Amino acid sequence: MGRTDKRIALSELRLGMQVTKLGGSWLQHPFLRGSFLLTDAADIVAMERAGIKEVWIDESKGVELPSDARQVAQVGPGGADPGEGDGEVPASPSPSATKPGRSPRQAPASTSMASELEQARKLCKAAKEQVMAMFQDARLGKATDPNDALPLVSEIAASVQRNASAIISVARLKSHDDYTYMHSVAVCALMLSLARQMGLDERQTRLAGLGGLMHDLGKAVMPLDVLNKPGKLTDAEFDVMKKHPVAGAQLLRQGGAEPEVEDIALHHHEEFNGKGYPHGLQGEAISVLSRMGAICDVYDAVTSIRPYKNAWDPAKAMREMAGWEGHFDKVIFNAFVKSVGIYPVGSLVRMASSRLAVVIAPGTESLLAPVVRVFYSLRSNEPVQVQTIDLASPGCKDSIVGPEDPAKWGFTQLERLWLAQ
Repeated sequence: MGRTDKRIALSELRLGMQVTKLGGSWLQHPFLRGSFLLTDAADIVAMERAGIKEVWIDESKGVELPSDARQVAQVGPGGADPGEGDGEVPASPSPSATKPGRSPRQAPASTSMASELEQARKLCKAAKEQVMAMFQDARLGKATDPNDALPLVSEIAASVQRNASAIISVARLKSHDDYTYMHSVAVCALMLSLARQMGLDERQTRLAGLGGLMHDLGKAVMPLDVLNKPGKLTDAEFDVMKKHPVAGAQLLRQGGAEPEVEDIALHHHEEFNGKGYPHGLQGEAISVLSRMGAICDVYDAVTSIRPYKNAWDPAKAMREMAGWEGHFDKVIFNAFVKSVGIYPVGSLVRMASSRLAVVIAPGTESLLAPVVRVFYSLRSNEPVQVQTIDLASPGCKDSIVGPEDPAKWGFTQLERLWLAQ
């Protein structure tokens, strides 16, 4: 027989209670998992700030509700209720998806987007040079010690700590010539941000970042005419490129990489449904770090300009990836959405005020209310005076209606709007 949970008001929540579900959409609260043992009063404060009014608890696994408590409602087996389709993270996700001692959540940025952008530019330039040197050594047959890159990973982690959106957004801007190198830097930053969101410990976070930086090292020994082809690969050429995960893992093993880093290189193209490569692994047979790598790798790839395709707008990428049933671990993907945003920096959005805007910074209160820069009127079909709006600010009456396709409007250099902080 399934368990029977109790719905209680947030004011009745006490330390030691086993929370099984949070009221409202998972997009509005800072918790990766909807089921956890409440051990920290700070989590109650976080729920209050997120606007959560009620929660569900399992009294068989934690502190019971006092007998004189009010506003208690019994619900069906497993705590299901008519609002279960509201997008809540599953109450019992894969046990190996995260192993934090408490509910993980992303800390707010300690530095403004504007302040961090210049540092992020300089760091990305230096990082590109270092990754390029590692690839060149690999091409020449020189052993590559991945631990030599740990200081770089630490610098990227520090930038992510200060303001993750800055370096993630800057690293997304890359040319055809430096794509492979900047892609490695971008995936490193995305992995570090995701690891923070998931509450991974320091060692796992470091390995996630290093694995992200090294995940495509195998491309260094792929034929250059295939790697740098200015067009879509043929089936035969794609079969050649599919060998890069195994090649990368071998290079990393020779260099003395830790198993987790090698595994990310080997399995970042595996899919949760078993349809990936090189081994067709499925579900939890894929390590948590490699499941993270699969998401970060795809996101940066589809939001980058390639010789044979236009880059997807970041918001479109999130929407499309969310619809790829079975491709990603859903729990980790939900954490990724929280780490990057539903409307990541650089997204073109339509406003309720019939204007177009570019997202220039993540929201401080809600994933649905970032900071935007309005620049175009849909009523007059012409540019308007640029205006920066924090959609989470008190009294703000504007809001995002949905994403827009920059190509539809002929906008090709939207980065100028969000880079000019």
